[in-house]
Amino acid sequence: MLVKNIIGNVERPFVKYPNGEAAGRIEIQRPEGLTTPSVSIIIPTMGVAREEFLPGLLEQIERQTFREYEVILIAGDPRQGRAINCGAALAAGRYLLTLDDDTRLGSDDLLEKMLTIVVAHPEIGMAGVANLVPADASWFTRRIMGELPRRTAPLVTEITESDLAEHPCAMIPRAVFYQVGGENELIPRGLDPYLRREIRRAGYQVVVLPGLFIHHLPPRTWRKFVRQFYRNGKMAAYVNKFYPEFVVELPTEHGQTVGEKRSLIRRVFSYILRLISALFRGKIFYLSSLTLYLFGYLVGYLTLNKDDV
Repeated sequence: MLVKNIIGNVERPFVKYPNGEAAGRIEIQRPEGLTTPSVSIIIPTMGVAREEFLPGLLEQIERQTFREYEVILIAGDPRQGRAINCGAALAAGRYLLTLDDDTRLGSDDLLEKMLTIVVAHPEIGMAGVANLVPADASWFTRRIMGELPRRTAPLVTEITESDLAEHPCAMIPRAVFYQVGGENELIPRGLDPYLRREIRRAGYQVVVLPGLFIHHLPPRTWRKFVRQFYRNGKMAAYVNKFYPEFVVELPTEHGQTVGEKRSLIRRVFSYILRLISALFRGKIFYLSSLTLYLFGYLVGYLTLNKDDV
């Protein structure tokens, strides 16, 4: 493997909403003899903190039947959007594949099948896959994925317009990614909805591909669960407070249309209804996630300043 380490700033002139210089370390790995890869796999990671996941993902990538790829790791940048943009700026592939560092690929031919479909359909600007509960999932994991909206995405039998195409496994033509201005580096949360909106505005489809899946799991422990949803609420408050123009509604099923942003009163009323519904239906983990998110949101809205994130 050819390995190239880059420390410091990476020029990314295509970015529509940049934020500061690149942070962390960027490592590019290419199979020997590969001159121009078809796919650039971009994986943002916080490094040591993710060691329980990342090695397994890299092993799965090594087993892929499709071999014309490069892997770009961006370690240590807390802003996922900026990390992905740095990877895209260095990418040589015609297509970008974003993976979260805790993604588990569903099959050894996932990359090959994704690329085959996307190449055959130039109208696709972003292609995701289903997210299934793994057979070896713990009771804790099954309950969370079963109760929380958008924590799973069912298999589809045909190319399906969907708002459930997400960063944990998403293929995007590099030209399209550049055309829409890349990831939004200003916001720490809501990157998926923003990117999907911009790709659709550019005239492309956002879809989930048939018969393909990954496993993207929730936090494995109660402590991590609490920390994640509290932080999600806090970061959502930051976006709503300082960048409300980037807030996008979230459908929960394939094929649902992305609605217009609702008024504050409607959003509060809807949130209260979800809390009540979760309580009376005995969805303890969903109720907990909503409560933690709300607590984090209130703390964030009251305490965060624009330069705090």
